[in-house]
Amino acid sequence: MNSKRFSPTSSTIKSRFTRRFLRALLKINRQRTRTPSSPMEICQRYLKVKLAADVSMASTVGSRRAWSRAMLTKIRHGVRAGSTTSLTMRKRKIYHGKKSTKEVGIVGNAKMLRKLVPGGEAMDTCSLLDETFHYIKCLSTQVKVMTRIADQICST
Repeated sequence: MNSKRFSPTSSTIKSRFTRRFLRALLKINRQRTRTPSSPMEICQRYLKVKLAADVSMASTVGSRRAWSRAMLTKIRHGVRAGSTTSLTMRKRKIYHGKKSTKEVGIVGNAKMLRKLVPGGEAMDTCSLLDETFHYIKCLSTQVKVMTRIADQICST
């Protein structure tokens, strides 16, 4: 079997993500109104770009990874936090205090990771670590591509 088919290089993921994301951005840009943007329109546009980035990355990875399957399923069912109808800007609670001994160590860290990685709630610890590694690599690729796009737009 061809190992490249099952283990794509990051450059392949980067180029496929870039193509998908740029297509989504063009579609979003075509929907833009010519009138000055209100704060609500800016927020909706931000959410559309975020959703486009998430969909582009998850569909680039495809069904090979549990996190991408979970993300695409949530998006299809409208549960995705990035949807323009359900996402609101939320403040994260910061806990300053002593953690209980139950949440310290690998169990507590795995519990936190399960909340951060899409689909992590249903994974065992070993799978969770593998999926987390891949998810972080993909997020890093996403940031690099989006940064280059922003740099290109700002330089013109």
